[in-house]
Amino acid sequence: MRTPSIVLLLTLSSLVTACRDEQAGPKPRTQRLPEPAQARLLDAAPSDLTFRAGTTFAEGAVVYLGSKVTPQKAAPGEEVRLAHYFQARRPPPQGYGFFVHVVDDASGGMLINADHEVQNGAAPLASWPVDKVIEDVHTLPMPAVPARVMLGFWRGDARLPVDEASAQDGANRMMGPRLGSNAAAELPEYIVRRASTAPTIDGVLDDAVWKSASPVVLRGSFDGREVRLRTEARLAYDDEFLYVAFDAEDPDIWGTLLKRDDPIYEQEVVEIFLDANADGRTYNELQVSPHNVNFDASFVGRRQGMDVSWDSGMKSAVKVRGTLDDASDKDEGWSVEMRIPFARLSEVPHIPPQPGDRWRFNLYRLEHHGRRTVEGQAFSPLFVGDFHALPRFAWLTFQ
Repeated sequence: MRTPSIVLLLTLSSLVTACRDEQAGPKPRTQRLPEPAQARLLDAAPSDLTFRAGTTFAEGAVVYLGSKVTPQKAAPGEEVRLAHYFQARRPPPQGYGFFVHVVDDASGGMLINADHEVQNGAAPLASWPVDKVIEDVHTLPMPAVPARVMLGFWRGDARLPVDEASAQDGANRMMGPRLGSNAAAELPEYIVRRASTAPTIDGVLDDAVWKSASPVVLRGSFDGREVRLRTEARLAYDDEFLYVAFDAEDPDIWGTLLKRDDPIYEQEVVEIFLDANADGRTYNELQVSPHNVNFDASFVGRRQGMDVSWDSGMKSAVKVRGTLDDASDKDEGWSVEMRIPFARLSEVPHIPPQPGDRWRFNLYRLEHHGRRTVEGQAFSPLFVGDFHALPRFAWLTFQ
C-alpha cells in the first residue's frame, strides 16, 4: 500500500528527502553517473565489495550479491558512490522498478530516497539475462547520522518478496550497506552455500564448488587496509563438513615447524576461527601451514581454557606454486583446502546446519615479509592486535 514517506532533514539544509511515496519514490534527486545506452553485464561481481550479501528475492530468482561504497569514510554531505551487484538465477519477474532508500539506523526513518531505474533505464529487471551480473551505480550525499541502505523492487503497491526474513526489514526492503559513522565497524557477513558435490581435498582449487562459492579478499587485520600480498578465501558446506579454501600470493613460501600442533602461528599460516553458537565464548581455532602442518585448539572464552588436545578431525591439503623453503628463488603462492567435520566443533546448534543458521567466524593469514616483518590479514578487521577479538568476528550465514 502506498503511504507518504517520512521526511527528515539532514544536517546540511540542501539534503532534503523526497516527500512523495516511499515505495515508488520520486525521480532521482541524487547525481547520476553517465550510463551506456546498452545494459552493462559482468561475469562476476568485483572481489573487493565493501558489503557482501548473497541474499535472494522471489524464491531465489534474483540474488543480491552485495555493494561497494566509495569512499566508506566520508564527511556528511560528501558525495559517495554506491555500486550494487545483482544476478538473475532464472528468468526474472516482469514489470518491477528499482528502489533505494537510505534510512536512519536508529529510528528507521527515511533520510534519502534514491529510487532510480537500473543503469539509467538500460537494464530493467525483466531484461536481465540468467547468470550474468548486473552492476548499478549511483551517487548520493553521505548522511549526517549512522544510516543503512535498503533496496529492492516494486510494482504498483507491492514489493518483490525477500526470501530471508533476517535480510529484510519486514516490508521487503533488502538490507544493504551501512553508511556514516558506523560504516567502518560494520561486521562483514559471508553467505555459505551448500555444495552439490564435495571438493577433492588436494589443495588444487579447480573443483566446481569453488567456482560457485563467493570469494572474499583478506585485508589488514589491524585497520582494514589493503595488504601487500593478496589472499582470497571461499567457503562451502554439506551435511557433514565445512569446506574452506585459501589462495595466497607469496614470493617466498617457507616454514620450519613440521609437527602437528606445533606453534605454526609464529610463522606463515592461514587460519579459521569458528564460534558455532555465536555466544562470544566457546570457539575453535584451526590452522594450516605451507607444509600442511595442522594446529587446532578449542576455547571456553577469549583466550581462556585453550585445549590443544582437542582434535578437529580436519583434513587439509596444500598446493605450493614454487619451491618450499628456498629463499633464493621467487615463488608464486600456495593454496589450501580444509574439510572440517561439524560433529567435532564446539556447541554446533544444528548438524547439518539449517538454512538461516548464523555463526560467528573469522579468516586470517600471517605473512612474514622477508621472513622478518609480520603482517596479519583478516576477513573482518579487528582494530586490535589480537586474532581472538571475538566481538569483531564476522557472521557466517548458511544458505
